[in-house]
Amino acid sequence: MALFELIDAAWRADDVAAKCHTVDALIPDYVALSLGESLPVAAREVPACADVGRPLKPLCVSPAALPFRKAVDPEGRAALLHAIAHIEFNAINLALDAAWRFNALGPAFVRDWVGVAIEEAYHFSLIHDRLVTLGYRYGDLPAHSGLWQLAEQTAGDVLARMALVPRLMEARGLDAMPPIFRAFQGIGDKATLRALSVIARDEVRHVALGDRWFRQLCSKQHIPVIETYQALMTTYDAPWPRPPLNEAARRSAGFDDDEIALLKAH
Repeated sequence: MALFELIDAAWRADDVAAKCHTVDALIPDYVALSLGESLPVAAREVPACADVGRPLKPLCVSPAALPFRKAVDPEGRAALLHAIAHIEFNAINLALDAAWRFNALGPAFVRDWVGVAIEEAYHFSLIHDRLVTLGYRYGDLPAHSGLWQLAEQTAGDVLARMALVPRLMEARGLDAMPPIFRAFQGIGDKATLRALSVIARDEVRHVALGDRWFRQLCSKQHIPVIETYQALMTTYDAPWPRPPLNEAARRSAGFDDDEIALLKAH
C-alpha cells in the first residue's frame, strides 16, 4: 500500500491490534521520508474526525466520572495503567490524523507525525503488556475522550492543533509523569518503570516536535508565539496546565523560562 493508503487504513482500524500492526507497516515509509524521498499525493480526502477507528470499548465518560487512581493495590494499578493505555491509543490516532489531515505542510511534517504514531503504538503495547499481567485488557475499564475532542475541534486549523494537542495536552502528560513514577517506585514495579521511562523520553520529543511546528507556523504568519498560544487556549476554552509543572521536561521540549513562569502564574 502507498503511504496515505496505509495511514488511512491505520486511522480507520477499529481493532487495536490491527491498528498497531498497520502503524508498524509505516516504518519503511518513515525511513524513506527521513532519507529525503518525495511525498506522494494523498489521493483520498481526509474524513471527519468522528469517523476515526476505535473499538466499542472502553466506555467513554466525562473526566469527572472517573475515580481517582492510586497504585496501592492491583485494581488501582490496573486503573492507572488503563488510563495511560487510553492516552497512548488516542495519541496513535492523533499523530496519524495530523500527518494525513495537514499533509500540505510537506514531507518533513508528515515524516514527523508518522514517526510519532509509530512510537505511540509501541508505547501502547508496552503499557498493555503490563495491564495484561494484572488480568485486564484495554477496554475493560471506562475512560474519557478529552484528547480526541480537541482533535475534532481543531480539525480545520493546524496552528490550533499544534498548540492544543502536543503543546498543551501532551505537555500536561509530562507534568503527570513524576507522580506516576513515584507511585510505581513505591511498590517496586521495575517492569512498569522501564516502560514508563521509554514513554517519558519519547514524549519530550513529541512535545518538542509540536512546539517546533507551532513556532514555525507562528513565524510564517508573523504572529507572537506566547500570545498566540494563550489566545488559542482562550478561544477553545482549553484546560490550563495544573501545577506542579515538570519544568525540566518542558524546557527540554522547547518551553522557555518566560512561558513556564506565565503558565505557573495563571
